[in-house]
Amino acid sequence: MVFYIVIPVHNENAHLKRCLQSFVSQSVKPNKLIIVNDSSTDNSQKIIDEFIEEHSWIEGIYFDSKKVHSPGSKVVNAFYEGFNNLDNDFNFIGKFDADIILPPNYFKKILQLFSSDKKTGIAGGNLFIKKNEKWEYENISKKTKVRGPIKLYRKECFRDIGGLKKSIGWDTVDELLAQYYGWNIKTDTSLHVKHLKPTGKAYGKASKLKQGEAFYKMRYGFWLSFIAASKLAFQKRSFSFLADCLAGYFKAKNQNLEYIVSEEEGKFIRELRWSGIKKKLG
Repeated sequence: MVFYIVIPVHNENAHLKRCLQSFVSQSVKPNKLIIVNDSSTDNSQKIIDEFIEEHSWIEGIYFDSKKVHSPGSKVVNAFYEGFNNLDNDFNFIGKFDADIILPPNYFKKILQLFSSDKKTGIAGGNLFIKKNEKWEYENISKKTKVRGPIKLYRKECFRDIGGLKKSIGWDTVDELLAQYYGWNIKTDTSLHVKHLKPTGKAYGKASKLKQGEAFYKMRYGFWLSFIAASKLAFQKRSFSFLADCLAGYFKAKNQNLEYIVSEEEGKFIRELRWSGIKKKLG
């Protein structure tokens, strides 16, 4: 079971060493790990160089996303810079962030999930953040969702969904499309991954508008977008977040931005989402 991992990095000096140490301490290590330094201005490159020198299966690439004039997510562009430098001789491909600490048996247990079900297309653990000196589940999504910082894909599933979309919303639409193509999503909730930089910590006004844009691009339609935005706003205890999401949705609609799913895929996504809502209400 050959698996490769790509880690995009941008100014992660505070977390990178602990993150990479958790990779080299795995009971089952990746066959290849590519670290993509996306124009960091801190000490990140020095840390990357230290790990490359000590571990032959770790490689580094320098990338300047500011020079890439293509729409989409900065982190996805950096991911593809690493992915495009890999060979095709893998069974699983992972996109991981540089601000996480994996438990030592992470990959061993995730590969067991894939082995136990040949239709598992995406698998991962759960993210935990530190609050009041305790590590608590980062409660911004269900524990059944594999979050963007810790995603491992079966090669065939990755191919079916068209890889990662170069757009905001890539880490939600990937699981929806995986289900459209008949793949299962699995999480091992016993795997507690420490998330050193909580999601949204550095989000500004423009970033918050992007969430509404993602709902539009995934063809949610207004009412699904409203429900999804309301749920997130409630979790964040922020009415302004709801307003920002809706503003982002209508801005994307008015600009007639390109969708990231086809009409048929969008119909499936809406039906899947409404089905989930009805189950909760029932």
